[in-house]
Amino acid sequence: MGTGSLFDADLLINPYIPKVYAYYFKQWEDFRMAYHRHDSTEIMYVIQGQCVVEWNEGSAGEASVRLEKGQLILLDANVPHRLVVEQTCRMLNVEFGFTPHSDMFPSVKQFAEEEEALHGMLSARTSYLVLQAPEEVYHALKSLVLELDFQGGDGGVLDRMLLMQLLIRLGRLRSEQGRSRVPSAGAYVKSSISYLLQNYDRPLTVKKIASSVSLHPGYLQRIFKLQTGRTLMEYLTEVRMDKAKMLLVHTDIPVADISDYVGAGSRQYFHALFKKHVRMTPVEYRNTQAKERREEIKR
Repeated sequence: MGTGSLFDADLLINPYIPKVYAYYFKQWEDFRMAYHRHDSTEIMYVIQGQCVVEWNEGSAGEASVRLEKGQLILLDANVPHRLVVEQTCRMLNVEFGFTPHSDMFPSVKQFAEEEEALHGMLSARTSYLVLQAPEEVYHALKSLVLELDFQGGDGGVLDRMLLMQLLIRLGRLRSEQGRSRVPSAGAYVKSSISYLLQNYDRPLTVKKIASSVSLHPGYLQRIFKLQTGRTLMEYLTEVRMDKAKMLLVHTDIPVADISDYVGAGSRQYFHALFKKHVRMTPVEYRNTQAKERREEIKR
């Protein structure tokens, strides 16, 4: 008899192999799901947008987490949970479990004996894991579902290999994030800058930026100003103006639309902000840069 739980102690005692039961891409719009549960472990990976996953841990009560692009939650089997999407969220979901070992493919137990991080994850005895997943994790997930589609959903040796590879990657990621659970102030600032560079085209607040790195807004503001000499909003404005200059010089996007591309609000506000920082209007900047390029070509 198999098990749907990733944290079943029997996985480290008896031979099992992993098996995918369901997988799908789905874009959710303004959606509130009813509480439900699966007999299998579920990975929910956010491709675009954001969502909230709520679950019930029994005696520990209810819990929730907000997931954004590049994050995933791994929910154990039979944990009541639901998805809440306030705007838009595109996800990749994979549900899997484990069946008794019956062929030459190495068992989960054998892999765990060789891979310390996998052993640590299987021994966690938790109901969920939330991970900030690098691009390679998404590619591993995508490779797995594409192989399952190629096999007609029945799977084979390669899909078991890809699923084991994914579990090992997740185990290592969990281990790495555990070691850096208390990052330095510099690491928080670096993560904040990375978040700004990836999300400058969206409406951002200090509170939202601080939430992305799990810090109190006031504390993040202090350490950011100390290390960069600028506030979060000043840094964000500089990023937006740099992106605007690049778009004005290297693309044919209409000046009136540039504000939408850099998240600078209304066209009037963007025009005033650009002139304040660059000392010329967006149109003047584009024309000046075009003239300089033409003169360089003539030389």
